[in-house]
Parts: sequence; structure tokens; C-alpha cells
Amino acid sequence: MSEVEPPFRPRVKIVEKQKYFQNIPKHTYLKGPFDKVTSVAIPIALAGTSLFLIGRGIYNMSLGIGKKE
Repeated sequence: MSEVEPPFRPRVKIVEKQKYFQNIPKHTYLKGPFDKVTSVAIPIALAGTSLFLIGRGIYNMSLGIGKKE
């Protein structure tokens, strides 16, 4: 009566991936092929954009640009 469900992925593939990820000498959050984009590039882009907008806001406030009458 109790049927065994087939796994989502074959065990051989899972073991291959585990060996691959366990043997890489990099940090855990940089082990995948696209992890540099999500862990490094996106935060740097967000920080750069926010610094630019903060700088622009300070510049506009110091010169009185964009004030509402």
C-alpha cells in the first residue's frame, strides 16, 4: 500500500553536485556560476546608485535647486 515516490533528481546527479560544491576552495556564497553577479555586482550597483542619489540630493539642497514655492 505504501508507494515510494521517485525523487525529483536522480541520486547520482545529487552526489555529483555535492562533490563539486564540497571540493571548490571558494567561499560558500560564491560557488555557483552566477553567484558573483548576485553576491557582488548587485550590491555594488545598489551602493553606487544610492551614493549617487545621496550626493545629488545634498548638492541640490546646498544650491536650493528644486525647491517648491
